[in-house]
Amino acid sequence: MAERLAILVGGGPAPGINSVINAVTIEAINNGLEVIGIYDGFEHLMKGRTDMVRPLGIADVSRIHTEGGSILRTSRANPTKNKEDVEKVVEALRKLNVKYLVTIGGDDTASSASAVSKAAGDSIRVAHVPKTIDNDLPLPGGMPTFGYETARHVGAELVYNLLQDSRTTNRWYFVVVMGRKAGHLALGIGKAASATITVIAEQFRKEKVSLAEVCDLLEAAIIKRRALGRNDGLAVIAEGIGEIMDENELASIPGVIVEKDPHGHIRLGEIPLATILKREIQRRFAERGEKMTIVDVTLGYELRCARPIPFDIDYTRTLGYGAVQFLLGKISSGMKDGMVCVDQGKITILPFEEFTDPKTGRSRVRLVDLNSEHYKVAKSYMIRLTKKDLEDPTMLAKLASAAKMTPQEFLEKFSKVAD
Repeated sequence: MAERLAILVGGGPAPGINSVINAVTIEAINNGLEVIGIYDGFEHLMKGRTDMVRPLGIADVSRIHTEGGSILRTSRANPTKNKEDVEKVVEALRKLNVKYLVTIGGDDTASSASAVSKAAGDSIRVAHVPKTIDNDLPLPGGMPTFGYETARHVGAELVYNLLQDSRTTNRWYFVVVMGRKAGHLALGIGKAASATITVIAEQFRKEKVSLAEVCDLLEAAIIKRRALGRNDGLAVIAEGIGEIMDENELASIPGVIVEKDPHGHIRLGEIPLATILKREIQRRFAERGEKMTIVDVTLGYELRCARPIPFDIDYTRTLGYGAVQFLLGKISSGMKDGMVCVDQGKITILPFEEFTDPKTGRSRVRLVDLNSEHYKVAKSYMIRLTKKDLEDPTMLAKLASAAKMTPQEFLEKFSKVAD
């Protein structure tokens, strides 16, 4: 009887998942393995169920690498909450005669895969293929996480269209972009599409910010844009701003309910951040007797299941191939489990522990480096209030006039957001 390899997908979707499934299946079968796909991540295995699976042959996967989504679906089920769930997962995998497991997912799925590997001992080898459109996993060589480049590409196209609408209708757009901890996707989209301003959590350089602080930054950009003769604009805002805002302040906003997912994260998709910011900015302008037209948009779900661009297809087929090569011992690493990465063009296996923050027990997060050339260039092309603006008497007068304030009033209100 052929040895059996299983594939499952956890966490949120990302372009390229099917490409990994394609490459793993073909490479495994070419090496004499039997392949099964497990539906809905760890959800059914946690309950001891072994019926939510399907056999995978080359004919089943031969053309899926160009398609978005996941033929095995996905879920955020977390077996690490209690020991019994992990044991049920291992027991179910053993009943399915699984010797090799390939998991595809982000940091939470990686943690679950590591826990399953430890509980299974030598009976099951595990390879994890890291994915997230957030690009926030510390991969070697600065490689992006798979799905990011496609999400940025599609997102930049959508934002470009909104920018044209903004110019045509002479109004502002607030576009919130997915990215829980890190602002890579928002910054990448904003930079590529030439957004007026991009706001990410990292730039505040502190753990918590208030709604007022975020709105001061946006309001200052809008006023500067007006002082330069333009009433239109588009702000790209990382949804991670909601993560660093005070939960009590968010919960106090009418219509906002703060909920958490199985991994303890705030469900940012349930926080209407773009609408919250829009209403506050509109309120501020109304106090000055002006009607401010802002359209709020949230981008995320449109990006996650997009058809992968060639970069991500190429990348993910290499990762899938590498996962099988590692599990079969053809890539020397000295480990029975690990994360499959590409470093300087070579397939590399990293231990799960290398991605774990010993203080929190969670995966380490790759944040936007504010000192990098990538960020400095992006920032230099944004419309942002600067200290140089405030030091120039002519510019300060224009800014104050656009805000319907005296120069001194403008300085008192906005000097703290100038950089």
